[in-house]
Amino acid sequence: MVKQKLENEVSVWCIISMASIPLVMTLGNSMLIPVLPMLEDKVGITSFQSSMIITSYSLASIFLIPVAGYLSDKFGRKKVLIPALIITLIGGLIAGYASWKSEEPFTWIIIGRILQGIGASGAFPIILPLVGDLYKDDDEKTSSCLGIIETGNTFGKVLSPILGSIFAAVLWFLPFFSISFFSLISIALVFFFIRVPKEKEEPKKFKDFIHSTKRIFKRERKWLFTVFLLGAFLMLILFGVLFFMSDTLEKLHDLKGIIKGFIMAIPLLLLCIASYISGKKIKGSLSLMKKLIMACLIVISVSVVFVGFAKERLFILLVVTSLVGIAIGALLPTLDAMITENIEKEERGTISSFYSSTRFIGVAFGPPIMSILMENYLNVTYIVSGVIGILLLFIVWKCIHSDKSQPNKTHS
Repeated sequence: MVKQKLENEVSVWCIISMASIPLVMTLGNSMLIPVLPMLEDKVGITSFQSSMIITSYSLASIFLIPVAGYLSDKFGRKKVLIPALIITLIGGLIAGYASWKSEEPFTWIIIGRILQGIGASGAFPIILPLVGDLYKDDDEKTSSCLGIIETGNTFGKVLSPILGSIFAAVLWFLPFFSISFFSLISIALVFFFIRVPKEKEEPKKFKDFIHSTKRIFKRERKWLFTVFLLGAFLMLILFGVLFFMSDTLEKLHDLKGIIKGFIMAIPLLLLCIASYISGKKIKGSLSLMKKLIMACLIVISVSVVFVGFAKERLFILLVVTSLVGIAIGALLPTLDAMITENIEKEERGTISSFYSSTRFIGVAFGPPIMSILMENYLNVTYIVSGVIGILLLFIVWKCIHSDKSQPNKTHS
């Protein structure tokens, strides 16, 4: 009886520990965005080079996340999580120490960021299947917990510009060291409070893993690739807008430091709130998920078009970016839930890792694309983004069938 209770209940501290991981990974990336103009000045690099500080982190994650997903299925979630967080901690120390002691630290900063990306590849994507493992077949609790986890992710985005600005105001390289500190806290939480259910079945061999992955993608390709595309698109928009805002607030509106951080946090706070509410409301309903996805895509497609046109009017810029943030925030836990609830447990780590990898594609390319295009093609870039959003709306309408409660069991 006690054993059954332990299997079916998830402690508050366990949920906090899981939420700390996306929080740390988000801080590890987003916290640097508001201080990139300062980094350009201190390190003596261009806007494109500063964008590589974000991109190098994400590129490492893109290629290694699927490997981490397989390893977590084979050896266990916790055995992959803790080493990944340790690597993240080491990467922060390397980037911070190089910035502190080296006259030309850019190369070592990139090396540190790549290590952090490797750590992120073994941490964030494992959380989605871990939630599914802990709640087993309870879709409502799974959706609710995923909303909390995604809120941890989005709350990290809210804190990021504020903390990044505060730390940089003390020492410009302090954000790098702070990432290591937050990683250390997360390591302790994971070690002491996350209890992963013991597996009764032997993990799949690599050959069987490849075969089952191909089978899943062949059977579920329409809705899976749609979710993957949405994940990449949302992160591309979000990080492109954040990079643009960081540059615009400083260079056009002369807003720097902590004030700039608080202003950037406004649309991110609304994103966080929307994420929490969405996770609470969807409750495993695929029909509701589809409607919410389509509504949010319409809001994003219309709002993002006006971001460039509103750059000189701060209030309007905040309104437009807040609408984009709200829509993205509502979408993120919805996409998480679709992956977690509609893929069998033994395949969940692999598929969610591919999904996380596609999200990192958007994170990786958003800042450099914006750094190249925002000077001469800003409005065109955002108009094209709106058109892509409408195209994705059509793809969602065609490829996600709301009359099927669990796509993976329909073999459609």
